[in-house]
Amino acid sequence: MTVDMSGAPPDEGLRARRKRESLTRILDAGAARLRVDGPDGGAIGTVMRDAGLTHGAFYAHFASKDELAIAAFRHALAGSRPRWIGTKADASWGARAARLARGYLNRPHRDDRADSCAFSAVGSDAARMPADFRAVYEQELRKSLNAMGGRPVDATQEHELYDEAIATLALCIGGLVLSRAVESESFSSRILRVCRNAAARMGAAVDEPNEGGEGDKA
Repeated sequence: MTVDMSGAPPDEGLRARRKRESLTRILDAGAARLRVDGPDGGAIGTVMRDAGLTHGAFYAHFASKDELAIAAFRHALAGSRPRWIGTKADASWGARAARLARGYLNRPHRDDRADSCAFSAVGSDAARMPADFRAVYEQELRKSLNAMGGRPVDATQEHELYDEAIATLALCIGGLVLSRAVESESFSSRILRVCRNAAARMGAAVDEPNEGGEGDKA
């Protein structure tokens, strides 16, 4: 016999668990739709159908489609960010930048839009979204940049490693967007390769010693 130690009535505990499970299903479906259709593309009915839930169940979790878009964006990045950034401690920023680019600029990531990085999926559409969405976009962008650098950085201060992370991520996102936009497979693969190589060169340049013989600060 299983004893509920939470003190909550059995029915209440079951309802809470089912509500958490339904929320996860909505977020999974919403994140997939956001990646494929953009931040304004997934209608409530479509997301709920994808989640296997009724339309009415939506309002137990969200007040509007805009709220869902924000939550789905966060959920998408929480799932994909660790996969392409990783936790490996590289010997240098150059090695880390090259590894990040390899993990991001590849054909599987390009082709699996429903499970890809939300930054590349949202693209320029984010600029047309409400201010609340753009604020969350900025928060998640800063979080990703810090994770790329391997440690928190005060973004209000000039910091070379933070700037390098911005440039590398911009190259990765732009390269993936371009590779998806063209029709030619060979040209698409070339875009991925060129951007990977450019990211590696940029990272290596930061690691090169300066004229005084000391390494660049990171």
